[in-house]
Amino acid sequence: MSAPVVVTGVGVTAPNGLGTGDYWAATTAGRSGIGRITRFDPEPYPARLAGEIPGFDARDHLPGRLLPQTDHMTRLALVAADWALADAGVEPDRWRQFDMGVVTASSAGGFEFGQKELQALWSQGSQYVSAYQSFAWFYAVNTGQVSIRNGMKGPSGVVVSDQAGGLDALAQARRQIRKGSRLIVSGGVDASVCPWGWAALLTSGRMSTGEDPDTAYLPFDADAAGHVAGEGGALLILEDAASAAERGARVYGEIAGYGSTFDPRPGSGREPGLKRAIRIALEDAGMAPADIGVVFADAAAVPELDRIEAAAISDVFGPGQVPVTAPKTMTGRLNSGAGPLDVVTALLAIRDGVIPPTTGVRPAPEYALDLVTERPRPASLNAALVLARGYSGFNSAVVVRSAD
Repeated sequence: MSAPVVVTGVGVTAPNGLGTGDYWAATTAGRSGIGRITRFDPEPYPARLAGEIPGFDARDHLPGRLLPQTDHMTRLALVAADWALADAGVEPDRWRQFDMGVVTASSAGGFEFGQKELQALWSQGSQYVSAYQSFAWFYAVNTGQVSIRNGMKGPSGVVVSDQAGGLDALAQARRQIRKGSRLIVSGGVDASVCPWGWAALLTSGRMSTGEDPDTAYLPFDADAAGHVAGEGGALLILEDAASAAERGARVYGEIAGYGSTFDPRPGSGREPGLKRAIRIALEDAGMAPADIGVVFADAAAVPELDRIEAAAISDVFGPGQVPVTAPKTMTGRLNSGAGPLDVVTALLAIRDGVIPPTTGVRPAPEYALDLVTERPRPASLNAALVLARGYSGFNSAVVVRSAD
């Protein structure tokens, strides 16, 4: 087996908690961060709820010189990176620059930046770059800001595979560490709660138009009618296990297994790829289904997609044989930030021996899932499986386990 890669620090910016401690306290208590949009007037749009991060003022966390160069998403990412590094006990200026890198994910982010460029284009003319150019360039800028701010000159990159991208970024970070890097900042933070971003998200046809924050996002429920989008995510510090032990770092757990697949063309008659991604991740971790204590579901809240996910879980683990949860019902789906946030949540669940709930949902019997609802469930956990699916057929699965 390849050398273990462990998580030594986490930084969370989530709609129901700014900072890891606040987020975990809210999640285990079942407190939601979903509400009516406040960042712009949502009245003209069919979907008016979102998971917004309350009380975040970048001036409280970042130097003033960075504010004109960044948008809301990048500021969240910079703060999450600062918190993750501090949590890991890492002072970047004491490390060799080429030992550290940054691999993150983005899918819906950059819309606010692009919107400003469009507005400037309309008002000022061709002296401004096109919004499409700026949007593509923004992916690299987001990662670059983290690496430049912290003097990280090792491997860097951005993965773009929609909601699955956050897990894919963690896997790429693990590869880079196994190739010789000592430390990689990885994960995803997304934010597209702005008019242009919202219009783009609505084109998926998967957004909930419910007006009640408690019932708008109901995965695996008979009343499921789409998801609520949100902003935020998590950045993690990944290190080689031996290097982390050498410096006496506290370890949350290991990124033990990863699998990714792509769904076949619609109408081909071939089965979706999620089940295969799960099996690949388990094989990569050297673990059996019985070793997994909880599954963190992708939770699309679209009946067809919920059926596919429930069937994949049941086929691998047996109907109702493994606890399943989707705490993203308290944050909304955070695009590429969702998977990394679920990985952090899984590590905290293993640490504290508790499975957070899927709030507001009454599980439909047809899915045959042991869905944890209403309140947290005590459990002795050694390993967890995190699932994420992206629009157009991306499937990713990550196994995390206790460092013990």
